[in-house]
Amino acid sequence: MTNQLVPRRLATHLAGRLSKVRHPLVSKPSIGLWRLFARPNLDEAAQASFASLRDCFIRQLKAGVRPVDPDPAVLTSPCDAIVNRCGAIREMQLVQAKGITYTLEELLEDPMLADRYRNGSYVTLRLTAGMYHRFHAPHDLRVKHVNYISGDTLNTNPSTVKRVHKLYCKNERAVIQAVLGAGGHVVTMVPVASVLVASIRLHFLDVPFHLAYAGPRAIGTDAAFAKGQEMGWFELGSTILLFAPAGFSLCDGIAERAVVRMGQPLLRMPA
Repeated sequence: MTNQLVPRRLATHLAGRLSKVRHPLVSKPSIGLWRLFARPNLDEAAQASFASLRDCFIRQLKAGVRPVDPDPAVLTSPCDAIVNRCGAIREMQLVQAKGITYTLEELLEDPMLADRYRNGSYVTLRLTAGMYHRFHAPHDLRVKHVNYISGDTLNTNPSTVKRVHKLYCKNERAVIQAVLGAGGHVVTMVPVASVLVASIRLHFLDVPFHLAYAGPRAIGTDAAFAKGQEMGWFELGSTILLFAPAGFSLCDGIAERAVVRMGQPLLRMPA
C-alpha cells in the first residue's frame, strides 16, 4: 500500500463513519455544509428531512420525477450524471480524457467479456456530489454475474481524470454483466468507487462492496430488473461506465459534458 493510498483510505473510512452519525449536533451542520457546497436538489426527494448526512446521499426521489423512456429499442441512463466520455470503442481502447486511454481488458479484468465489446459503444457517466446517487436498470434485463475488483479510492473528478492515467482501472469497482430482455444482448455496467465513496450497494446481493469487503470476488446471480427499476446506490457521487456490443449507437443529445437524468435515452439498439 502506497503512502498516498493510506490517507485516501483513512479519509474515506472517517467520512463514511461521520456521514452515518444521526445525532443532530453532527448531522445538521454536516448536512448544511454539504448543501452549501454540493447544492443538491432536495425538493425532488421523497423525504422532507434527514437524520444523517448519509440519508441525504442515498435519498430516494418522489414518484414520477424521473420518467423512464418506454422505447424498447433504447437503453436509458442508469443514473443522473454528466457525460464525461462516450462513443465508439476502438478495438479494445477507450478514452479516459484527452491524451489518456485505457483498455477493456485492464478495466474488466476478463478477456472474454472484454472481447464482447470490441468496437462497441460506451458512455462514462460522472455523478457529482449533489446528484441523486441511486442507479437503475437501463432496460429490462437479468443480471448474470458480478465481479468485485478491489482497488484504490482516487477522486474521479475532472481534474484527476485528466491527470491520473488508467484511473478507472485502479479504483475499486463492480463489473455487472446483464442480458437484455430484447435481443439477448449482453451489456455491462461498471460502478466505480471514489474517495469518500468507497461503498457500492446492490439490491440483489446481501453485502456492501467497500474497502473492508473480504467475500467472494466473482458472484453468479440471476436477478431480474424491469427498465428503470432501482438496482443499487453509491454512498456518494462517483462514476458508472456502460458498455454495449457493436451495433449500438448514441442517442440524440448524448455527447461529452451533456447533463443526463436517469431514464433519459442513452444508447439505441441495432435495427
